[in-house]
This record gives sequence, C-alpha cells and structure tokens, in this order.
Amino acid sequence: MALDNRTNIFFRYGLVVGLILLVSGWVMRYLVHTTVIDAEAWNHKADTELSRSYPILPERGNILAADGSILAANLRFYTVRIDFRSERFNSKLYLDTIETICDSLAARFPRRTKEQWKTYLLQPMTKLKEERPRAFPVITNINYAQLQWLRTLPFFNIKNPNRNGLVVEDYLKRVNPYGNMARRSIGGVGETRECAEVHGISGLEKALDSLLYGIPGTARKVALTRDMVPWTEVPAVPGYDIVTTIDINLQDVVENELNSMLEYCDADWGVAVLMDVATGDIKAISNLEKNDRGAGYIEGMNRAVLGYEPGSVVKTLSMMVALEDGIVSSPNEVIATGSGWAYAGGNRITDSHGVNSLTVAEVIERSSNIGMAKIITRKYDSHPGGFYSRVKQMGFLEPMNTGIAGESTPRFDSVPTDRGGRIALSRMCYGYATEIPPLYTLSIYNAIANGGRYVRPRLVQRLIGADRDSVLPVTYIRDRVCSEQNAELLRKMLTRVVWGDHGTARRLRNDNVRIAGKTGTCYMIEDRHYNKSKKRLAFCGFFPAENPKYSAIVLISSPRRNAMGAPSTSGEVVKGIAMKLYSRGLLDNSSDFHEGKKAAVGEPDKVPTYHASAVNPDRAKQLHSSLAIGGSHRSYRAPSGTTAPGTVPSVRGLSVREAVARLENAGYNVELHGIGSVRSQSPAAGTKASKGAKVVINLN
Repeated sequence: MALDNRTNIFFRYGLVVGLILLVSGWVMRYLVHTTVIDAEAWNHKADTELSRSYPILPERGNILAADGSILAANLRFYTVRIDFRSERFNSKLYLDTIETICDSLAARFPRRTKEQWKTYLLQPMTKLKEERPRAFPVITNINYAQLQWLRTLPFFNIKNPNRNGLVVEDYLKRVNPYGNMARRSIGGVGETRECAEVHGISGLEKALDSLLYGIPGTARKVALTRDMVPWTEVPAVPGYDIVTTIDINLQDVVENELNSMLEYCDADWGVAVLMDVATGDIKAISNLEKNDRGAGYIEGMNRAVLGYEPGSVVKTLSMMVALEDGIVSSPNEVIATGSGWAYAGGNRITDSHGVNSLTVAEVIERSSNIGMAKIITRKYDSHPGGFYSRVKQMGFLEPMNTGIAGESTPRFDSVPTDRGGRIALSRMCYGYATEIPPLYTLSIYNAIANGGRYVRPRLVQRLIGADRDSVLPVTYIRDRVCSEQNAELLRKMLTRVVWGDHGTARRLRNDNVRIAGKTGTCYMIEDRHYNKSKKRLAFCGFFPAENPKYSAIVLISSPRRNAMGAPSTSGEVVKGIAMKLYSRGLLDNSSDFHEGKKAAVGEPDKVPTYHASAVNPDRAKQLHSSLAIGGSHRSYRAPSGTTAPGTVPSVRGLSVREAVARLENAGYNVELHGIGSVRSQSPAAGTKASKGAKVVINLN
C-alpha cells in the first residue's frame, strides 16, 4: 500500500516537472526566436516605432472683442464619475453623507432638486456590487472652479480614489461665453471633410482659420527603462489671438433693438450692422431669424454679406454718380416727374406719392423712382453698361475682405445697349434688377458720412501671438469715392429724409440725436414674380447727422403685424440704437438723459425712458467682474415679460446680466455676490417691496 502511494506521488511530481520543462522549452524556443532568429525584424519594428513622428495639435487662438473680452475660446471642462466597484469603495460613508451631498448639489446645480439628486445618486447602490457601474457620471460639463468646490463635499474630499471611486475626465471645448451674441459673424468650428482635425467651418473661425489654428508640432517615442514615452521634437505653435472690432456694449444694444422689433412686427428675419464712420470698424453685427424649434428669434444666416435687391436705399449711390458725373448741376434743379413714366416702352415707373415735379434734393427726400430714373438715363440712355462701369470704377464691386466667411459682392449687370438693357438700367438705379449685400450699401453711406473717404469695413483690428502683436491699419477701398463737396450735399439730402417736410422717415425725428439716412422698400420675388404682400424693409444712415460718428443699416423681411413700413420697422431700430447710445454718453455727449423729455415736433412715438443704472460705470464694472468664470462670460438676452407692481420677480437660475436687467427694470437696486448664474435671491420672489429697495442675488 505504501509503495502504491509513493508511486502515485512520484508520478505526480514527474507530471508537474514535465509540464514545467515543456513550458520552459516553449518559452526558450520563443526567446531564441525573438532574441536571435527574429531579432532583426523586432529591432526594425522598434526602430520604426521610435522613429515615427506624431503630430502635436496646436492650441487654437481666441477671438476677442475690442476691449479684450472673450468671444470664442478653448476652455477646459470636466466630467466627474464614480467607480462603484473600486477595490476599497466606502459604501457606508457614501450612504451616510448622501443627504449632505444632495443638499449641496441642489443649491449649486439647480438642474435637479435635492430629492432628484438623491434618487439619481442612489441608483447604483440598488444593484449587487459586481453589477454596479464603473464609470457612473455624477455631473458633466463643469468648470475648474466648480470641480474644486465639488472636491470639498463630504465623501468627495477623500484623497484616496480607491475609497470614493472618484474619476475626473477633462476635455477642451470651443465656447462662446456671450452665447449667441454675433454668433454667425464669429462662426463655429468642427471636423471638416478633408480631415478629422478641428478647423473653422463658418464666420471668422473659417475666414481666419490659418491664423487661429496655429502650426502643429511633432513628437516621437523614446525608450526609457520601463516604457516608451512621447518626446517633443518640434513644439506646436499656438494660433494667434484675434482682436475683433466688436464692442460688447454696442453689440448688446443692437441685438436687443433688432430682437424687440422683430417680435413686435412678427417678421421672418432681420439684420443690423453698426459701423464706426472714421475707421470702418464693425462695432456690432446681428443676424436674427425665427426659431423653427421654439419661440422667439435666434442667430441665423449671416445675411449682412449676402446679396438682396436693396430697394430705394441704392438711390443714394445713384445720386452720388449723378453728382460726380455732373448729370445734375444743383440740388435745386427741378425734375419733371408726374404720376408715371413709361421709359423705353417698358412698364410704367411710378411713385407711391407722385407729384408733377421735384427738385433733385426732393428726389431723395420723397424717394422718387421716376426722378432717379430720369436723372440716370440722361447720361446712360445710349450706353446703359456705362452705369455698371462707373459703379465698378468707384470700387463698389470689389471684395471687401472683411474677415466674414461667405461674403459675396454686389451684382450690377453690365447690360447691353438694346431696349432690355435700357429698361434694366432704369430699374437698377432705384434698387431693383440688382443684388447688394447690406454691408456694401452701408459702406457707401459711411463714405458719405466720412466726407467722401471710402473706408473698408473690417471686423479684425489686431493679431496677438507669441512673437507678434500686430495692429492692422485702417484701409480704404478708394481714398475718395466722391468729393468732399458732394459728400456734404448728400449728407444734407439724407438729413432731409428725416427732417424735411416730406421726408419718408419723418417719424425718426427726436430732439437728442439727429439721424440722417434713407428708407428702402423692395417686394420679394416668388416663382419669378414680385409678391407685393411680402417686403424687405431697409433703413441705412448715420448719426449724429451734423457730425457723424456711427453709420448703421437695418434690413427686416416680411413683417406681419403692427408695423409694415421701412421707417416704422428698420428705421425705428436705428433710432432706438441711436437713443441708447445717447443715453449712455457714447455720442460725445453727457449721459444726463432723463425720463419725460419732450419729443420733437412731428414725432409720433414717445421717447423711450432709460434707467440711470443702465449708464452707471460702476455697475458695468461690477457686471464684468461678476461674469468672469475661468476667463469666460455668460450669455445675455433681454428679459421679456413683466411682474406685478411692487412684487420682486424671480431671477433664480438666470445669468447675471439677465437677472440684473429684470430686477432693475422692475425698479429695484441690485447687489451681487459671487460669480456665475443666480443661485438665490433676497427678498424671495413674490415678496412685496417698494421701488428702490435693495435685492441681493447670490451667484454660483
């Protein structure tokens, strides 16, 4: 019996030893193959891996407003996860502190209530340990300050990640801190069809992508004692920071004025551009259209650089040609007009308010199609293409290269000398049979305001890089598009459009800012025919008329109610912009604008009232500092709706600007604490409080 046991033991030992020797032989065989027979192949593979270069993607540059505020930037965000199956996960402590955690999260991140947070965070604990998630998302898309705050909470403040299973993921994201403000002009980024790298796909992001993107670097792997790690050979060069001409305060005014009018008249879309007369700097640009997925208006297609039939705003360009070419000798020269004119056998050209005769100046003041057609055809009747050549000579058809992607040039046809060409000429001169982007129309009015100097509109004024800080100079399409004398005559004509007895924009008169400009109405084409029930309504001009500082154009499409004319829609937007700038002391005036100031004679609308806080520089500084979150800002949209008199409105969850605007519009003084969006307010919403009372809002 003992012998049999010994035999079995030796057999087992022999079997184990044999298996060990077999495995050792197999290992030795592959070791010899690897180190001797296949050594050359493995060395070649290692050399290939070590010599291979890997691209290092550069950091994309920021897009900044004129004052340095960030309009677009790469910011780092974080997602916090919990590994509920980590080796030493402290389940008891997690359950003991869940009440405190959820209470804090509900106060800081009111996207869920305390009970909702508790239900959400306890979901994994209802499962068996081996079935619990290893990467449960606690919260996503938070900034660094919020991450640091989260780490102070009970359970999350444990240093050992094995005890709380805490995992933090970080990633870069291109953000627009001001939300949709000038969104289309700033543009967006994304992967292109050509490559998976992130490049600009619209707006400034696309037009200036080569500057913003930077220069990729290279890296290769090097062998260390225990691993192969990347080693930088050529460092990546970050992209340039681009300083735009956009003024955040002016952009805010323009967007809100345009948005208010679009809602008032229920239009399809609208575009507004505000430009500095002397430099051509685009201080504000807004493109709003109806939101197909909800209420209100959102940033839409960048129509400021797309061509449309301009209507009567182009008469100013035609009058400039007439003055420069000597077609008319004096603004007082009389033109026979009448109620209609059948030129070259075409359809009768008519005026909405026809009279027997008009002076040259009144052709602009009353916006006479007949008068303008008769003036231009005096010279170009026999060679209609000459009008096209004259406009081209002025530089009006050249690319502006403003930096806005998608920019198109005006379409003025070089028409033949036959009857059809003559008819086309008579239409082009007052705004039909041609297509002009609003920005080009504005450039001509800006030149008139600038004494005839044809400055180039621009959206970029400075490039900032590691080795360069370049201020781009003001440039000119033409040093002079018309004489200073003719520019003065045109300014007087455009001033009469608002201040003349028969001006088409008389409703824009006010005692504070004299506006000069021209209205324009154009029927829209549908199925190759004009639909007279749908109009595009324009107003282009400058202010103050006596010493122009800003030029502006507004184009509104298809209003349906309340206001249906160019002065009452687009004109009112320009007037509202001018009044807001005046109230804030931005027109070289003192900002002592008070409620109840008497309107000008002939002005049908009441002059708006502006709260003193709207022009308080200390408030502006407080708002600016309160908005800063990791180098970014919150978006702003003017509040809509009102609250019951004497009742504090609710502002919880709103951005700081929206909250301040809502409270101050209700008549309360505001005190801010913290940064971010509104976490709480005192007094609470619905509390009765007299006007002038202080409301404290605490921010995240």
